Amino acid sequence: TLGFGMTTPATVAGKVFLIVYGLFGCAGTILFFNLFLERIISLLAFIMKACHERQLRRSGLLPPNFRRGPAMSGVGSLVGWKPSVYHVMLILGIFAITLSCCASAMYTAVEGWNYVDSLYYCFVTFSTIGFGDLVSSQNAAYQNQGLYRFGNFIFILMGVCCIYSLFNVISIVIKQVLNWVLKKFECRCCPKCHKSSARLGRRNAITPGARLRRHNISMDTDGQYDSDTEGRRLSGEMISMRELTASNKVSLAILQKQLSETANGYPRNVCINTRQNGFSAGVGALAIMNNRLAETSDSR
Repeated sequence: TLGFGMTTPATVAGKVFLIVYGLFGCAGTILFFNLFLERIISLLAFIMKACHERQLRRSGLLPPNFRRGPAMSGVGSLVGWKPSVYHVMLILGIFAITLSCCASAMYTAVEGWNYVDSLYYCFVTFSTIGFGDLVSSQNAAYQNQGLYRFGNFIFILMGVCCIYSLFNVISIVIKQVLNWVLKKFECRCCPKCHKSSARLGRRNAITPGARLRRHNISMDTDGQYDSDTEGRRLSGEMISMRELTASNKVSLAILQKQLSETANGYPRNVCINTRQNGFSAGVGALAIMNNRLAETSDSR
């Protein structure tokens, strides 16, 4: 998905081949990026958890002979522990800057660009923008050409994977900031809406005695309003039998899940994340981040 544009298909057969091959090639590349993201996040989580255990051991909250395993899974400080998304973003940012600086040094020495242009080329290439104003490996001959092209390939591959992971972490942080801002400003501009929502509560919520209260309220208000719509609005939103059955099914499923987690002694996703590949909660980068990091799991 770089698309520098210095080499393009010219024949009809080449263009058709590009369309067909691009469907599978781009899909495979996205899968590769997601797998790289999962592995790098798992590695960072393992390292950060080991550092967290070492810190707890130094502070005396863990015994010196503590080892990971099912026998010690009841330690409250480590059950369900996940690394902070902000720490992961900082580590990926430092790694991306270091990789860009090393690649820029190579491009400055080989291509003859100044260092700022080399940094600009690294960002445009690693982020897959691909303007095409600066393109590497376009001269007729280079000193140690094979080694330079191999290094160029490695830098571009690692840079794109690293920037892709960093962009996904930044998108999670942006989502959290937007959710926080929306929660702060929720219904502040409309006090009437806030008052009505506080009176009615959650839509179609079923509580003990709710059916009897709704029946009494609707009987009292039938003589005051001509339309059925107004009577329903003041009676707490009457629900149909189909909605009642659906709500009971959802409540039963939640109750079964809670009973299962209580019997096992821990939530299910705490014990299966180490065995599965990170796609259990969905497909894509956001699902991987939600499974691996702390802040995203709580706000999901």
